[in-house]
Amino acid sequence: MPFLELSLTVRAEQQPQVEEALEELGALSITLRDADAETPDEQAIFEPGVGELPLWPTITLNALFEADTDRRGLGEAVAELLPWVEPDQLAFTDVEDQDWERAWMDQFQPMAFGRRTWIYPWNIEPPADDALVVVRLDPGLAFGSGTHPTTALCLEWLDSLDLTGRTVTDFGCGSGILAIAALKLGAASAVGVDNDPQALTASLDNAERNGVAERLSVCLPEDFHAPPADVFVANILAGPLCELAPTFAAAAKPGAPFAISGILDGQQDELLARYAEWFDELRVDRREDWVRISGRRR
Repeated sequence: MPFLELSLTVRAEQQPQVEEALEELGALSITLRDADAETPDEQAIFEPGVGELPLWPTITLNALFEADTDRRGLGEAVAELLPWVEPDQLAFTDVEDQDWERAWMDQFQPMAFGRRTWIYPWNIEPPADDALVVVRLDPGLAFGSGTHPTTALCLEWLDSLDLTGRTVTDFGCGSGILAIAALKLGAASAVGVDNDPQALTASLDNAERNGVAERLSVCLPEDFHAPPADVFVANILAGPLCELAPTFAAAAKPGAPFAISGILDGQQDELLARYAEWFDELRVDRREDWVRISGRRR
């Protein structure tokens, strides 16, 4: 079934009001992307956490509606709910339906992270090699396939550790990829924390597919009361990372290795100063425009 896509570019502070209006008008889905990116490859889709603003100052919202939706009527309804929106800010496009899962599968190829960790899609069979640690992923309810630089940085960091018998906390678990990788790298147990219930569902589903579900527990941030972990990793955004630093310090055992990412290059200095209160051996690693900070709990 085809769809009608409505695109609207606004300032970051206008995004919550616009998104609410589009949902009220019956949008089937809404995605956000950086309106100022120069190329399609740079137009990363972003899902902000509850109460968070997107990273970009100018945002394009793409909302999908049923194909037979009246364009003129929809435009008039937008003008009524958002009177400050000019008609030339709205763009309509016919979008053909496709098998999104199959499209994802066709584009997603095996990826290596560090010396032994591999992420494989379900449609490709990994080689029979006991030296490889393979995480199998399927398109799910939440993002996280290892393709984003911050996820890659965290996977490589986990791959560098001896996780045998250790407990791991993955804060901002998304698809569960980091927690699952840690378990397959030898961790005894892991806790995944996310503010999106769908992410928790996706994490458990992926853990089941990888045969580690019995060693993974998940929860919302308000329900997070796990004992301090042997290893702590958080892949969220710089703002929450700064705010949650005392929580993360309490969630890591003395001497525990830790890593935080989701940090744009240029945001690390404030976080380095913030985390120096509780963590030693701080270092910064970069991939593209993103940063990982790692260290050890004092």
